[in-house]
Amino acid sequence: MSNYQSAIEAVRAIKEKAGDSWNAIDPQNVARMRIQNRFKSGLDIAQYTADIMRADMEAFDADNTKYTQSLGCWHGFVGQQKLISIKKHFGTTKRRYLYLSGWMVAALRSEFGPLPDQSMHEKTAVASLVEELYTFLRQADARELGLLFSELDKAVAADDQVKAKEIQDAIDNFETHVVPIVADIDAGFGNAEATYLMAKQMIEAGACALQIENQVADEKQCGHQDGKVTVPHADFHAKIRALRHAFLELGIDNGIIVARTDSEGAGLTKEIAVVKEPGDEGDIYNSYLDVEEIDVSEMKEGDVVINRNGKLVRPKRLPSGLYQFREGTGHERCVFDCIGALNAGADLLWIETAVPTVHEIKGMMDDVRKVHPNAKLVYNNSPSFNWTLNFRQQAYDAWVEAGKDVSAYDRSDLMNAKYDDSELSAEADERTRTFQADTSREANVFHHLITLPTYHTTALSVDNLAKEYFGEAGMLGYVKNVQRQEIRQGIACVKHQNMSGSDIGDAHKEYFAGENALKAGGAKNTSNQFG
Repeated sequence: MSNYQSAIEAVRAIKEKAGDSWNAIDPQNVARMRIQNRFKSGLDIAQYTADIMRADMEAFDADNTKYTQSLGCWHGFVGQQKLISIKKHFGTTKRRYLYLSGWMVAALRSEFGPLPDQSMHEKTAVASLVEELYTFLRQADARELGLLFSELDKAVAADDQVKAKEIQDAIDNFETHVVPIVADIDAGFGNAEATYLMAKQMIEAGACALQIENQVADEKQCGHQDGKVTVPHADFHAKIRALRHAFLELGIDNGIIVARTDSEGAGLTKEIAVVKEPGDEGDIYNSYLDVEEIDVSEMKEGDVVINRNGKLVRPKRLPSGLYQFREGTGHERCVFDCIGALNAGADLLWIETAVPTVHEIKGMMDDVRKVHPNAKLVYNNSPSFNWTLNFRQQAYDAWVEAGKDVSAYDRSDLMNAKYDDSELSAEADERTRTFQADTSREANVFHHLITLPTYHTTALSVDNLAKEYFGEAGMLGYVKNVQRQEIRQGIACVKHQNMSGSDIGDAHKEYFAGENALKAGGAKNTSNQFG
């Protein structure tokens, strides 16, 4: 018996027990509603997606060509459309996730208005967006299954048993739009207890993977801006353990923690670490401080000094009260951070880099994997990088090293459009195309994401529409460049009433009121113009 038929039989048995008062309840309708609403809670989703992500991690360990990807979201509709598009173009959602960007929450979701990525937005906004994303993905399931149910009814009415069997198989083997979300919890929005409370809220909303960074919570900066301040490892590891406790308390025993280090670009710390014994993490953390050896007689009022190997040293302290690390220690500190985070129970690593360079990422991961051979990385394919310029420069430098003629190119002006069709640009574009596969192979990058793609695509498409619609093209600017393209490319949203749930509502009206139902999808519905 198929899953669909089993669901009908299960409801039929419940109805029989209820007696005559349930005569108007059609088991088939209830079974359809149950199938359309597979996930009953956020914790159901968190467990389901954690299982998927763990299986993907295991598959990647066996074959690092099987890396995973995601795109950042700032609204449930955006996430929904990504997954609908993925299923449309690739037939499956396997190894495709969603990323929830704290940057986009700050810039687009805060009641304060647009904010920089400095953890100033409301804590609850992140969990609310997780819930919203999954609400839209679940509706995508309900919509697609609803269309299949309508097609099944037509096949049954036409007594087309072959078609009916084909559609029922599609229903029984339906692949959900619900996929893992890697959710940004910033630096925890406070102390470890605050981190734990916020993590619980995010997990209850459905998040199976939480990404936390080693910056000071009240000094947090975007990973691609200056002024980043890191915390001693004891502080960061307490927050990692807070996340694990939140997962375990809620029964998601295989939840995923992504530990991010900003040390490559962070030259400051707010605290001198506590040292309990020589060579411990606190001692190593302090060893990267920029210090000067002094005599006790040289101490000034308010100076902070530490004992290093029997010598009195004074860490360099800025007017802000922050302490400075030695220049050139970013690589070492990143490796140290990653090893410590894995020791503290993190599952995946995230290293923010200044530019997208395979050899730099590989260099750090090679050092990490000397201690943790199975260490895997999440990498931010950030729009903060000028990808065109970076890869043209990398191609240029490779040509110089290989003794190839570069006289036709000006390295300081490689962004110039005159190079767009050049041989060098073609090589740079190929390096860009293979970057994810190359870093997964060379540096064990398990997950590739773009944090802010829909922020930029929205801005670009709105700019193009405004230029055309408010210009000479007028209405043709919308019709030619938007609606006609939706029709030609089979974009489901051209039927925006259907996408918003109108047909689902019509089905429910018929379930509840039978022939008395007043439905919106009749002959006068203008969406019928789209076929």
